Amino acid sequence: MKVKFWGVRGSIASPGPATVRYGGNTTCIEIRTDLNELIIIDAGTGIFPLSQSLLSELPVTANVLISHSHWDHIQGLPFFIPNFIPGNTLRLHGAFDPVSGKGVEQVMSVQLQYSYFPVREAEMKAQIEYVTLMPEQSIQLGSATVTPFLMNHPVVDFGYRIEANGKSVFFTGDHEPPLNIYETHEPDYAEYQSFIDEKTASVLHAMSGVDVLIADCSYTTAEYGSKKGWGHGTFDSSINYAKQAGAKLLYCTHHEPTRSDDALEAVFAKVLEDHPRKAGDPEYRLAREGESYEF
Repeated sequence: MKVKFWGVRGSIASPGPATVRYGGNTTCIEIRTDLNELIIIDAGTGIFPLSQSLLSELPVTANVLISHSHWDHIQGLPFFIPNFIPGNTLRLHGAFDPVSGKGVEQVMSVQLQYSYFPVREAEMKAQIEYVTLMPEQSIQLGSATVTPFLMNHPVVDFGYRIEANGKSVFFTGDHEPPLNIYETHEPDYAEYQSFIDEKTASVLHAMSGVDVLIADCSYTTAEYGSKKGWGHGTFDSSINYAKQAGAKLLYCTHHEPTRSDDALEAVFAKVLEDHPRKAGDPEYRLAREGESYEF
């Protein structure tokens, strides 16, 4: 299996000289099975350069897994070049939104209104299909088994476990470890804590024993105090998940867009200092645009 990062920034694209080493595009990850089957996780601005790379292997069937519908994870979809070429297939997978009452098809329909984009879906030449997924109900994409898991973010948000030929990847999407909203002395604390424990166990089950864990590490622990409820994790929380789940390799991603590459490396160096690796611990890396990992 092969993982390649095409976008690793969070919230908003941040191109420029300060982000050239790790990249300024928003979330997009290419997965290739051992049979070279293509799975794409999220369609941030990074899906545009990915789509350019696919022009050498037309026709393309692209199974795109959308974690959630916030702009930084979908804004590249209208610029996915194979959409404009006959013979290609874009199969978009994602969650049902109970607020809008619509499935993943709204991800495209909202963006392709004339107010926002000059080309309608009906004018695109590729075949576009929509698959609405349900939590913890696996689907088969070629040789790969894909299982969505509900994560913690201010919108319905899927993390994805992808397994093929005995190899596995888990992507958290945007995820904030759930916290008890009650104080320990309040009567509802214990009941709510049981919900938190159940949710944490579900997340760890989703990640259990993966070869590669790709996790939301937007903030440092010091920064997190003013960001609670925004739906993002920290380096520390993701390292703790990786250890508890027995992951082999942790890629930290969704880099804070205001953080330069130099600042990102400085923060990460401090994190590694605070979490010295012991025997059996995962390996820790910063996700970098353009980097591939094959296993």
